[in-house]
Amino acid sequence: MSNSNKAASMTAFLFVDPARSLKLLQHGIAVAETHYIYCALCAVPSLRKRLLPEVLAETIAACTSKTDASNIRDCLKGMFMLLKQDQRESQSTGACEPELCPFLGLLLLLSLLDSGDRASGAKLTESPISMDGRLHEVHPALVNALQAATLAGMKETKAMLLTVLLRNYMHYKHYDQAERLTAKSSFPSDAPNNLLAHYLYYLGHIEAIQLKYSHAQMYLLEATCKVPSNAEMAGFQQTVQKIYVIVELLMGNISERSLFCQPPYLELAQVVRVSDLNKFQDAVAKYKEKLLKDNVLILIQRLRHNVIKAGICSISIAYSRISLRDICLKLHLDSEEDAEYIVAKAIRDGVVDAMVDHEKGFVQSSEIHNVYSTNDPQYAFDKQIAFCLSLYNDSVKSMRYPGSDHRKELAYAMEAIKRERELAHELENDDYDGDLDEDAMDEDL
Repeated sequence: MSNSNKAASMTAFLFVDPARSLKLLQHGIAVAETHYIYCALCAVPSLRKRLLPEVLAETIAACTSKTDASNIRDCLKGMFMLLKQDQRESQSTGACEPELCPFLGLLLLLSLLDSGDRASGAKLTESPISMDGRLHEVHPALVNALQAATLAGMKETKAMLLTVLLRNYMHYKHYDQAERLTAKSSFPSDAPNNLLAHYLYYLGHIEAIQLKYSHAQMYLLEATCKVPSNAEMAGFQQTVQKIYVIVELLMGNISERSLFCQPPYLELAQVVRVSDLNKFQDAVAKYKEKLLKDNVLILIQRLRHNVIKAGICSISIAYSRISLRDICLKLHLDSEEDAEYIVAKAIRDGVVDAMVDHEKGFVQSSEIHNVYSTNDPQYAFDKQIAFCLSLYNDSVKSMRYPGSDHRKELAYAMEAIKRERELAHELENDDYDGDLDEDAMDEDL
């Protein structure tokens, strides 16, 4: 087989998946069912790996028809020009649906970005996007699009724009504006899980910045449940787990070892557990560039107080009475006055149950009470039950139920059965009347 024949056969083989996505889109448009459109969009990450210019040109040619509207024809012609491919002959007998043009444009944009042709990608989108660090330029357009989508009742578009706007705010560290956006807008309840997972992640990150760690933990935990378990979403899942692990540390808990996907966070958790302030500062200085890149340095710096609190809690459990000087030496603090202030604040916050003797300079720990005699187990069970109920309600809402089209077919079938029974009854009556006529003729004879 020659090289040209091999290339043609390879192009035909790779064309199968885009053609299947186009059929799903056309069927979803025809029956007005968004599930088929979701299936086509979910296949985009796998299609991106095999988007050769020849394959994409064949895909666009499959949608081209002589009966297309002028604007659609110009759009498809412009795609051929950006691909630097000769325009193929029309292969479709029917007119191209307008909804297929954005899908083809998305595939073309991904192909141009993967090939490094950002200038053509910017020309395709008709606006400079965030690849060149100019994300703020598209912010007004996104806000206007969100208002239009909300007024028009376009739920999927609204969910996507809310997620993109939150990403915009988080990129420029506009946390107050992001919080106002989430407070004044409502995320569609029937949005896809991919968008819902990203939205919950941004909510959790914002709440963590705003010192609302319990809400942040809840949102991040829901985000980890909503993330699809496939290879394409592995990077995002690790990003969610990073913030979740930090929030757990800020709340005084240490997560399972399997959640620590990268060494910086595992080392920081170990330092927080042993309550060594010097090692913590060394670890932060060592991984500062990595933490800045992950945009979590501001949260990590807050762990210094947790390291000190954890050390004070360990000391109060180990010693019934200890001097402030010994506390200062064990926690590597600057002076006894700092130790006295930190211990007093820990007692006020309820971290430890102790008493400070300011005159003699020691800390007297109180008697340890049985935790099961308090309301703490009740609060823990209530929290777990609330999470399970929320997960159950979300599962019920996400279930797909059959439409009412089958009822029409069932009614037609029932009518057909009824007509068959009436016909059979009529035939029986005709046969019975015929038998009576024959008997009467025999008697006459």
